[in-house]
Amino acid sequence: MNRIELQVGDEYCHLLYNQTELLQVFYQQQAIALELVSAHCYQCQLGTQSVQIDTTDLAAGSMQIAVNGQPAVAVSVPHFEVETRQSKWGLLALGFKLFKSTKVIKAALAGASVAGYAWLFSWEFALMLIACLVVHEYGHVRAMQYFGIKTKGIYLIPFVGGLAVSDDKIITRWQDVVISLMGPAFGLITSVAGVLLYYATELEIFAGVAVLSALLNLFNLLPMLPLDGGHVLKSISFSNRSWLGLALCMAGIGLGLWISYTFGLMLLVFFLFFGALEVVFEWRMRHASHLIPLDRYGQIVSAIMYVLVVAGHIAVIMHFADSEHPILSLPMKILGS
Repeated sequence: MNRIELQVGDEYCHLLYNQTELLQVFYQQQAIALELVSAHCYQCQLGTQSVQIDTTDLAAGSMQIAVNGQPAVAVSVPHFEVETRQSKWGLLALGFKLFKSTKVIKAALAGASVAGYAWLFSWEFALMLIACLVVHEYGHVRAMQYFGIKTKGIYLIPFVGGLAVSDDKIITRWQDVVISLMGPAFGLITSVAGVLLYYATELEIFAGVAVLSALLNLFNLLPMLPLDGGHVLKSISFSNRSWLGLALCMAGIGLGLWISYTFGLMLLVFFLFFGALEVVFEWRMRHASHLIPLDRYGQIVSAIMYVLVVAGHIAVIMHFADSEHPILSLPMKILGS
């Protein structure tokens, strides 16, 4: 996909397109309704202006744009150069999609996750952990669906966690922020529900769910890629300045390496390696990125949302800090170490 900014009449807008068609038009950072008038011809409303966009010559790097019924004007746009070697990657991507769509694989991964955690700990802990992971990933899925992004569902990966898989790409930094934060936000709902059920029933298993959910989601909110907190940091910082985004995201990677060394989390180093690759790729493609950045208001709102979700999980952990049960007080000891 490519994204360009155009001045159409008296208004500025962003066009998102691929090799053959116009995908979306953004006006004042909002997606606007796009009507297909005829083959390769689209119509939309930019403020008080009626705009028609003809993409017949899009593959050749040109669009015809007419404003308020006036004669169309040709506009040059960057076009795609498709290399033959991409066909191999296309076949691999198709095979991976077929793999992801298999419900048997999804069920097998879920069963392996439950069995693995039960073998390491207990069936009760395994079920609590799986419940926390599913609710977290469901938050991501619901956010994707809210933005109209097609999803493949939730995949549980033994000894690693969960993954919410989508079929489409995000097109704005705001989508990245909301999708990233909805997982921990749904996890916070789980923690609060666990606290309420604990006081209603006096069963410690509900307190365990509350604390476990809070600890897992708080860890996921650490500002380092590829964790959710790292995605929020990347969207805010790269919307401000590219060099600032690179500096802050690499600092987050450094924080992750320190945590890995301190707590002996070697698996985290593996993920941080891919997080560092993502930061470098984001930096190198900064001028060709199709993602619409956050404005100043969006950056502030995103930061406030992040702080509130983090504070909520810390509050749940602190609530059980003085518990005599070693499991319930463990998260606070970790935070205080």
